[in-house]
Amino acid sequence: MTQRRGLVLGGGGVTGIAWETGLLLGLQDLGVDVTVADAVVGTSAGSVVGAQVTTGNTLQDLFDHQVAEPRPAPLASISPTVLAGFAWSLLRARGDLEAFGRNVGQWSARRAEKGKLPSLEERFAAIRERLPVQEWAGDGRLLVTAVDVETGALRVFDGSDGVSLVEAVAASCAVPGVYPPVPIRGRSYVDGGARSGSNADLLSGCDRVLAFTPVDRPVGPMRTAGQLLGTLPHLVVSPDAASRAAIGKNVLDPAQRPASARAGRAQAAAVAPLAREIWG
Repeated sequence: MTQRRGLVLGGGGVTGIAWETGLLLGLQDLGVDVTVADAVVGTSAGSVVGAQVTTGNTLQDLFDHQVAEPRPAPLASISPTVLAGFAWSLLRARGDLEAFGRNVGQWSARRAEKGKLPSLEERFAAIRERLPVQEWAGDGRLLVTAVDVETGALRVFDGSDGVSLVEAVAASCAVPGVYPPVPIRGRSYVDGGARSGSNADLLSGCDRVLAFTPVDRPVGPMRTAGQLLGTLPHLVVSPDAASRAAIGKNVLDPAQRPASARAGRAQAAAVAPLAREIWG
């Protein structure tokens, strides 16, 4: 009987995209190709990588892009103001995960209304640049996560309802307080990381799961990928010491992309035996 294999690609900024890309290529080089997963969950940075690998881009091409000299762009960061907004939203949520999503989403919307965040046009341009192919693969494998600003509920996009891949990825990457919420068909959405850095529980129907999580912490009501997967056979991989050093303190800094990608590729050597055992 064929077993369903799932791949989780978690959030972690532009350095997370680079690290995941390097890790995926490193594993492929060692004979463990996890891009053939039956289901892929992408959250924030992971939605970019998930979109890239499910639409036919080669990992070598994606890696080459990550290690190339980044083009000049405004530097974003998770500033003290943003951290304070997260903390305030968590405090008011009192352990309710959807309440946190509402709080942080609506706080981000207010910041956008006051002109404190980049424009939607800028964000869509940035997302398009990251997606060499901008159409869903059509096989339903990719699940892109976002959080509804009004309800705090998880929204999963898979291309089946006419929402474009660019819209879905832009919503999943809308870090609250850093980038504006993304309007889609009368609703507004923020980063899927406002529910979980991995949203790994969406793959509970798989038989075995690999989860690559650049940032995966149990903050307030949020749960780690390991907690969400429970007893399901799985392996969760986060950056090792060398990768953390390469990523640096600002996960949104494009200048750290090349080092992050190379560190992820190097980390694959230690991950491959465990990944091969889970992946089969």
